[in-house]
Amino acid sequence: MAEQLRSPDEFEARLARYLFERFEEARALRVGEKEVSEQAAIVARYADLFSRAQLAALKEAERDAGARAASADELERLYRLRKTCEGGIVAAELAGREDVLENEILAARVRWMGEEMPLRTAQARLAVLDSYGDRDELGELQAEVSVSFNSERLALIAAAEALEAELSGEPDPIRRSEEEKGISLRELEAALVAVSAQLDERWSELRERWFDRLLGAGREELPRQHHTAYMRRLSPLAGTYTRERATEVCLDTLEQLGFDLAEMPNIRLDLDDRPQKSPRACVIASDPPEVVHLITRAQGGLHDYEAFLHEAGHALHYGGCDPSLPYAFRSLSRDHALTEIYSYLCAKVVNEPGWHARNFALSEETARENAETGLFLELLLFRRYVAKLQFELEFWQRFPRDGGTADGYAERQQAATGVRYRSDWFLSDLDSGFYSADYLRAWVRSAQLRATLLEEVGGEWWKSPRTGEVLRSLFKEGTRPLSEEIAARLGYDPLDCAPLLAELGASGG
Repeated sequence: MAEQLRSPDEFEARLARYLFERFEEARALRVGEKEVSEQAAIVARYADLFSRAQLAALKEAERDAGARAASADELERLYRLRKTCEGGIVAAELAGREDVLENEILAARVRWMGEEMPLRTAQARLAVLDSYGDRDELGELQAEVSVSFNSERLALIAAAEALEAELSGEPDPIRRSEEEKGISLRELEAALVAVSAQLDERWSELRERWFDRLLGAGREELPRQHHTAYMRRLSPLAGTYTRERATEVCLDTLEQLGFDLAEMPNIRLDLDDRPQKSPRACVIASDPPEVVHLITRAQGGLHDYEAFLHEAGHALHYGGCDPSLPYAFRSLSRDHALTEIYSYLCAKVVNEPGWHARNFALSEETARENAETGLFLELLLFRRYVAKLQFELEFWQRFPRDGGTADGYAERQQAATGVRYRSDWFLSDLDSGFYSADYLRAWVRSAQLRATLLEEVGGEWWKSPRTGEVLRSLFKEGTRPLSEEIAARLGYDPLDCAPLLAELGASGG
């Protein structure tokens, strides 16, 4: 019997149903409602959607559209459908293996101080343990359990890479990612390494002050990676930035910008604490703009507020897109650099002294000092991601020769952050598709957007409905624009890092 092949429109409609089911399954696992992954069963139900014959049909439709000089939007839509079909074939072939690994990780337990806990619970607990020695001990125990899955992780990475090379026809993973993103990763790396170097002095100053304050005078000169979550929580400030007020303050902050999140039924909030719930906040856009999940697991501390606002930027973007757009421009994207612009901008509110003074009745001096913590964390993460991009470029450049090794990972992270990383953590830290590059592009772009808002709205951009109006007009476009197109609209070269340098305080001011 001949295989049923779908037109691009038919493929797009069925794809939307397939991705909805997969996203909802991922959400249930993420929030701890389920303990067994069934992604493979979903993939099997939609086996007719992803095949090499269907991919060939989509390629042919794309070629025909080019030959008849179809619109740029139509060509882009067809490109995204084709690339999604490629990804779907990879997912279909690897879903069973990925389920096995995910279920093994969910079932993994860590024994500590006479208690047995899920691996994810142990990872979440690192953020709230006040004892430096306890964090070191539990951190090493959970790391040993996590890295025990490295062989399976690497095998899946290798299998996915082989499939992606075959289906795309591009054997070089770096060139393949550059084509999809429409950028030069090497040019991006060079620009951001230069920015990071210009921030060395400012980072050294902030690092010494805040490492001492957050970890105590008895800390090691090079604390281990296990203390990072505790530092990001900013535990010495937890009495001010309480877990109980996080939702109230963040919702009010967004309302000041003109977004009443509590009254937006399409954005579904999951703020509960469950043992198997991932400690990492996220947004899962199952069917934008109608079904968008914002998920956090508050633990106390300023990081709860920053994480909520960061994810709210994603949720508002997906939840604010024009419902009349094709599905490809509501849900599919070439990468994540566009939506990260908006999450970064929303999170930057916690860097504003006025926000701290307004919401926590702090003196001007205390508000300014506490706002500096946002700058400290942003610099820590920015430098960490520059180092991640450098490592990932090296990893993939040598991958055809060595099959994937940790060479340079721990050294680059330590040099950038002053934190000692385990070299065998590199696979847990390796995001697919050069996501590190998308984060870094968003850092540059969000600084450009904030500079524009400062000029057009003023210093109180962070509590002005005019900012909301600017963002709402951008959200309507869904995922259609590329990050670099936003730079052009703002009047910037995509790699103009002057606003970012000014924002992160290269001069020490």
